[in-house]
Amino acid sequence: MKFQPLGKRVLVEREEETKTTASGIIIPDNASKEKPSSGKIVAVGKECEDVEVGDTVVFAKYAGSEVSIDEKKYLILNLEDVLGKLK
Repeated sequence: MKFQPLGKRVLVEREEETKTTASGIIIPDNASKEKPSSGKIVAVGKECEDVEVGDTVVFAKYAGSEVSIDEKKYLILNLEDVLGKLK
């Protein structure tokens, strides 16, 4: 199924959390309850000029609405909730 956000909205797939630290310590699932606040843009609305599909962005912690499309979870964000792009 294809999804096209309307207006100044983007569809974001959250990045998976790293389950190990840089030194190789494994972090158990119950220790990391917070969802990541960065992800990859999968679709953009027609009014979005600052971002494009494929950009990795950081967004506000409690922003957006979660949706399931084809049994996969995504986040619909207003463009103003995107804080910046990672390069």
